[in-house]
Amino acid sequence: MKMVKQPNAIKVRGGRVHNLKEIDVDIPLNKIVGIAGVSGSGKSSLALGILYAEGSRRYLESLSTYTRRRMTQAEKPQVDQVLYVPAALALRQRPGVPGIRSTFGTGTELLNSLRLMFSRLASHRCPNGHYLKPTLNVAAGLPLKCPECGAEFYAPSAEQLAFNSQGGCPTCDGTGVVRTVDEASLIPDENLTIDEGAVAPWQTLMWSLMKDVAREMGVRTDVPYKELTAKEKEIVLHGPAVKKHILYLDKKGQSTEMDFTYYSAVHTVENALAKVKNEKGMKRVARFLKEGICPDCHGTRLSETARAPRLAGLSLADACQLTLGECKKWVDGVPDSLPAEMRPMAKSIVASFDLVARRLLDLGLSYLTLDRSAATLSNGERQRMQLARAVRNRTTGVLYVLDEPSIGLHPANLEGLKGVMRDLVADGNSVILVDHDTQVLREADWLIEMGPGAGEAGGQILTQGPVAQIARNPQSKIGPFLTGQEVINKRSQIARKDLFKEGTIHLESRQIHTVKPLSIDFPKGRLSVVTGVSGSGKTTMILETLLPGLQSQIKGEKLPQAVKALKADGINQVKLIDATPIGINVRSTVATYAGIHDELRKIFARTPAAKRLGYKAGDFSYNTGRLRCPTCDGTGAIVLDVQFLPDVEIACPDCGGSRYRKEADFVTRTPKVKKGQPEAKAYTLPELMDMSVDQALRATRDLPLVQKRLQVLHDLGLGYLTLGEATPALSGGEAQRLKLASELGKEQADSVFIFDEPTIGLHPLDVSSLLDVFQRLISQGATVLVIEHDQDMIANADYVVDMGPGGGQEGGQVVCAGTPEEIMACPASLTGKYLKLNRNK
Repeated sequence: MKMVKQPNAIKVRGGRVHNLKEIDVDIPLNKIVGIAGVSGSGKSSLALGILYAEGSRRYLESLSTYTRRRMTQAEKPQVDQVLYVPAALALRQRPGVPGIRSTFGTGTELLNSLRLMFSRLASHRCPNGHYLKPTLNVAAGLPLKCPECGAEFYAPSAEQLAFNSQGGCPTCDGTGVVRTVDEASLIPDENLTIDEGAVAPWQTLMWSLMKDVAREMGVRTDVPYKELTAKEKEIVLHGPAVKKHILYLDKKGQSTEMDFTYYSAVHTVENALAKVKNEKGMKRVARFLKEGICPDCHGTRLSETARAPRLAGLSLADACQLTLGECKKWVDGVPDSLPAEMRPMAKSIVASFDLVARRLLDLGLSYLTLDRSAATLSNGERQRMQLARAVRNRTTGVLYVLDEPSIGLHPANLEGLKGVMRDLVADGNSVILVDHDTQVLREADWLIEMGPGAGEAGGQILTQGPVAQIARNPQSKIGPFLTGQEVINKRSQIARKDLFKEGTIHLESRQIHTVKPLSIDFPKGRLSVVTGVSGSGKTTMILETLLPGLQSQIKGEKLPQAVKALKADGINQVKLIDATPIGINVRSTVATYAGIHDELRKIFARTPAAKRLGYKAGDFSYNTGRLRCPTCDGTGAIVLDVQFLPDVEIACPDCGGSRYRKEADFVTRTPKVKKGQPEAKAYTLPELMDMSVDQALRATRDLPLVQKRLQVLHDLGLGYLTLGEATPALSGGEAQRLKLASELGKEQADSVFIFDEPTIGLHPLDVSSLLDVFQRLISQGATVLVIEHDQDMIANADYVVDMGPGGGQEGGQVVCAGTPEEIMACPASLTGKYLKLNRNK
């Protein structure tokens, strides 16, 4: 029988997604394949736009129609042919935010093992409150008999210990939090009288005649609320629900006698909350509510019964409050705490816990507690949870597309990531790795480099081959960084003696989360980088302490509880530039966000054609103007309702995605040129919106204000973005840089800029451009603080604060602070160790 040769590569032919230029490429199977390139070069277009899109689409097409209609369907990518692509899973840069019921323990499924341990191995409590010794009878499904009172009962099953099921606290429904009325919100302005609307809930949630009922209750409604007696205020807030006979005057002045039950301000909110049926109703009530820890379960989410079993000295609630590192040590000691006959079963359950826990520890998540709400985790933490789950599932024959998995990882944590990728390949899977971190890219078996530039200048295969071959290839832009021959050395750093010459920002903080009380100085007018291993306290110190402290001081308000003292003379504004998406829908574009589109609308309205046709600037708006496409209502896309299948979004067939109706093509503008220059080509506004920033720079060279704003985007390294590109689709790094567009060129001597991992998705050459941007801000007088792991960014800082030494309870302190050279000379600094390695490569 003739053997059929197994394919050894995915074959892509004619790939033209986004800026890809009809690329043909073979992607090796059962290998780690890295995809590198500058921002906008086409990395994600190849990895996610073709490989993942086609792999997931074909898998879905193999399912029944009944199943497909309940799943998101991928649109067929623009490519001539893709052969031998496996079913694909993508671990994206921005994983979805889990709901309130998801925790680190449930998301990793570690809680499943813990619940099984407590069900089968614990000392259980009889109905009369006596505890029994652990016994194999539980696993055998036999009733337990209390030796003290003789009561017979069954031990709770693992399901009965789940807060999302039978073990949930009835008071908070297993969420750990309860909503209560925020009395401070009920009377927002005490200078108003009740007749003028002082009691806010009576204005929005209850009939206005409640003011008349309050009057019958003995409350004066015609004097400012602050002048009411304590008794009157008590009636307003908490008065009894008694019936009162009132004479009600309607808007027409007609009077009606009626009996009406008094609803106090608090009762009004509670009544409205009980009747909420949808999100809209919840929004009306939410302004009068505050969330607090459940008083019955104390935030553990578990019922009193589920908290009862005891194992090795702890309850299930106690175990979930441990960090992963602490919990693993405790779990490992469980078998020895049990009778000899129970240890084999205990070791089997413990082994399933350890298998998952070890991988998560390798990925640097030892500091997270199992009861930590998954919604509060960072993108990088959620992505690493997904990675660990992928390895645990022991799949084979799957294509894993990892989008920037190094996000949030200190170099010390990258070894665990490498191990995960190797394990996936060892199980017979293929890994596509889109990343910029050279330490991670060196782990690839095969490297594909996109380029040579971004946008129109990219979309081609620049080089491909084994990492060692790419490193030697003179065409490669990533090669010199892989070998260490090239390092980013962009800035002339300030001499140590001059670091604080421009002033000091002094912070003293109290304990917050795992961050110990701190006293730290940051130099004004300099580039400072805060770094440290995952969970060391960087984000807590800067975003939860320093940032709100500065905001409060600027507003003249009381400092937050976590801030003991703050001195920041001359600072009048603080700006957080993070990676959160810009805009919430496709109507927000690069041109609208950067203030370019409004200016272009005015310019096109002044053209002879627009005047002749009677078009004003407002008519050129694709949100509200006359010229917006009526088919897609100016969004550029329409949603098709396919019977029995999920809705499918496609480019608008009438405007082709331009957002404008055909009449917009009748209005053209010809740029003015200087004498002796070749005549410029006329263009329409839809054509201009379809250009990249760099193309638009050439087309609008006679428009000074537009040129100025476009030049800023170019200087930010965003020249490849099209003007009409929807901002919610931008990467985290692109979003951060676009947010800076309105800041460059201003005097910033009174400003602090805080950046949260701005190198996300950036090639080393892009990091170099970002450092140029930071230097421009600093030259304008700004103070720049950056939370970062990138070694090049740290090496170019004026001042470095290294947090640690570990994560969670093992961190939360300043290991050392000073110039990069001082950090490298500090024996206790893990960051210093990697800085030295990076410099000496």
